[in-house]
This record gives sequence, structure tokens and C-alpha cells, in this order.
Amino acid sequence: MFDLAAIRERLAVYGSDTRIPDPETRQAAVAVVLREAGIGTEILFIKRAVKPGDPWSGQMAFPGGHRDTSDSGLKEAAMRETLEEVGLDLGRESYLGALDHQWALPRGHRRDMVVAPHVFEIEGDPCFELNFEVDEAVWAPLEPLALNSVHETETLPIDGTPKVFNGYRLAGGHFVWGLTYRMLKDFFRALDSGWSAADRE
Repeated sequence: MFDLAAIRERLAVYGSDTRIPDPETRQAAVAVVLREAGIGTEILFIKRAVKPGDPWSGQMAFPGGHRDTSDSGLKEAAMRETLEEVGLDLGRESYLGALDHQWALPRGHRRDMVVAPHVFEIEGDPCFELNFEVDEAVWAPLEPLALNSVHETETLPIDGTPKVFNGYRLAGGHFVWGLTYRMLKDFFRALDSGWSAADRE
């Protein structure tokens, strides 16, 4: 049920919430990049470089960033940022659709910014060219995430106070939490909305 053919079919009919609440709201976008591998469908994460002042410094994320005035839309912002950050040209790849917009809540503090996830499918094993914003690119199997078999919690300091967060533990110890975790949960809900009773048996 997590093969790319099924994902394409379900996202094609999914009605995502892509409203911008206010024209003054800051906008950003990320690319949820999938590929078929020997172990099944894989999903791409990046580890953001440690950078003072970046609320997502050092975290696992999807490639992406703020929308520029040169971007014709949020999908194009996700594509441009992915090209800049990891050297992957999504203009040559298959676009599968948009997911619900997410409010940015870095370290528990809501910002007047929405982040738009856009899903793409690629073929092969690209050679990434990471820029200064990215420390690492990591492929992870999708099914263990969707089935919650790699779900864990981690205690992280927020404003000097320890707080427990839900997330996914990837091979190599990387912990996916926060905004990216919420996007993944919405992605899996989008796929789940298209499952028939027969799919679940």
C-alpha cells in the first residue's frame, strides 16, 4: 500500500488545504521527495546545518525554504530551494500533488508563516550537491514511518526547559520531529483517506 503507484493514485484525489489566511503571512515550501528502491518506497530528508539564529538549526527536515518574489508559486519555491540546497532539479521529475499547509511552530512558538509541502517522485540515485545550508542528505524507507514502527520520543531543551517530543528514529540515529514530523503525519493521513476497506485487509 506504500508503493508509488498507490501513492500517486491517492494524492491525485486528495483535497489538500492550501489556503493562505492573509496576504501578509510569510510563506515557505518544502519538497517531499519519493523514489522506488529495492526495499520499497524511500523518502528524502536533509539534516540542516547548525546555524546561529536558525530556529530549525541542525534538525532533520525536507529540502525547502522561503518563497521569493521570483517564485510563481509555492510549488516553484519548493523546487527552487531543493535545487539550491541539494542540487536536485525537480523540474525534470514527476509532481504528485500538494499536502495541507502547516503553521511554523519553531520550538513551540507560533510564527505568522505557513509552510507548504509538495510531493515529487524521482527515479534513480541522484548525486547530491549540498550547499552551506545542508550537512547531510538521507534516504529512509517510507513504510516503517507510516506504520509507526520507528516512532520514538526524545527530550529536548526548549527555552531552557526539557520537553518530550514525538518523532521518528532513522537509521544512523537521526530524529525527525517538530514541523517535519507533523508534515509526515499529514502525508500519512492523506494516504489513509484513500484506502478502501479492501486495502486494509
